[in-house]
Amino acid sequence: MNTPKGQELYTHAKERMPGGVQLLSKRPEMFAPDKWPNYAVSAKGCHLTDLDGNTYTDMTTNGIGACLLGYTDPDVTAAVVNRIQSGAMTSLCAPEEVYLADRLCEIHPWAEQARFARTGGEICAIAVRIARATTGRNLVAISGYHGWSDWYLASNLSDDQALDGVHLPGLKPSGVPRQLAGTAYTFMANDKEAFDKLIAEHGDDLACVIMEPMRNELPEEGFLEYVRDTLHKNGSLLIFDEITIGWRYTFGGCHKELGVNPDMAVFAKAMGNGHPIAAVIGTAAAMEGAHESFISSTYWTEAVGPTAALATLEKMERTKIWEHVARIGTALQNNWIELGKKHGLNISCSGFPCLSHFSFDNYPLELKTLYTVLMLDEGFLANTACYPTLAHNDEVVARYRDAIDVVFGKIADLLKKGGKEAVLEALDGKVCQTGFKRLLK
Repeated sequence: MNTPKGQELYTHAKERMPGGVQLLSKRPEMFAPDKWPNYAVSAKGCHLTDLDGNTYTDMTTNGIGACLLGYTDPDVTAAVVNRIQSGAMTSLCAPEEVYLADRLCEIHPWAEQARFARTGGEICAIAVRIARATTGRNLVAISGYHGWSDWYLASNLSDDQALDGVHLPGLKPSGVPRQLAGTAYTFMANDKEAFDKLIAEHGDDLACVIMEPMRNELPEEGFLEYVRDTLHKNGSLLIFDEITIGWRYTFGGCHKELGVNPDMAVFAKAMGNGHPIAAVIGTAAAMEGAHESFISSTYWTEAVGPTAALATLEKMERTKIWEHVARIGTALQNNWIELGKKHGLNISCSGFPCLSHFSFDNYPLELKTLYTVLMLDEGFLANTACYPTLAHNDEVVARYRDAIDVVFGKIADLLKKGGKEAVLEALDGKVCQTGFKRLLK
């Protein structure tokens, strides 16, 4: 299946829009250069149709993790359409934002207040602003990935590789004022020594730590408690970023399962099942700075986002979505491993089942690209990561397993034929990129 319309439009897009896309994770070069379908015109469940009329089953991240219930979920869509038809934006506030604040605090009894935005990057910036305003301090310590904003990329001003081991390498702080150097510092998960060093050197001016409590593996026993208790002794705040792991690991976020409450927590992505909504919740004491700092935006007051979130939360809880995606993700990981062994491929799996990943131990980028290209021929959007949704059922998993069997067999044959050179020849030498790189055309 080739996609001439999609490729043509993307070539034009790179001339009209810097980088060609609005999100690094949707760049075609991250998947299969010149072969990825690029644009969807419709989607339902775990299927989507591209500009050329090709329909694929999505076995990638399903809206970069946003559509946990599947595309165009009927219950969420019905609630959103009804709200749009009733008027989604007026000169008055939407009552749904109060209902959503109550619902989030009900799910998280430790939290007493909430503020809303529409994207993950926004809500992380808001949470950090609130922490700085509450504590009267300037510095931020970072563990994990938290978006594109100046406060975050500032950690790469003093050390341009500070964030490389966190999530995405190569994030350049171009355009971030040099004066922000020394306002943000990083430490890796479970690294008590690095955390203690930060406290010792910068504790008096540390407003907060913002961290993903976990992403691909459980934190070491006692580490989150240690961070929390140390920060509280120091007069600093703890913010958990639940945007990615969020509702898919357990209802309400992984910190509930881990038994560690932060001062604030941020949510986005899956909370609206594809409709923009983001939230920061926190204790009244931690959120005190929000009363003093100017945090305000017109479209944070529209009604679709909170309406979608209320419907999404209701369905996630009712279906116990976290149990479903754990089961589906486990089946996917088992299939990758078993079929890899069948065809003599060295396969490694990582991540929780709800955020499943695998990798080729030999020629990882080359084989990742080839896998993606061959899967397109089988009717699947697929790379080495899959975030299962409610729409992924046993029948989908069975069809995907059959396709993996075919594709792994073809990869094994190519490797036997000519190793890496044969793979590159099959790809015309075009291998997917990793991390951030500048794209002109």
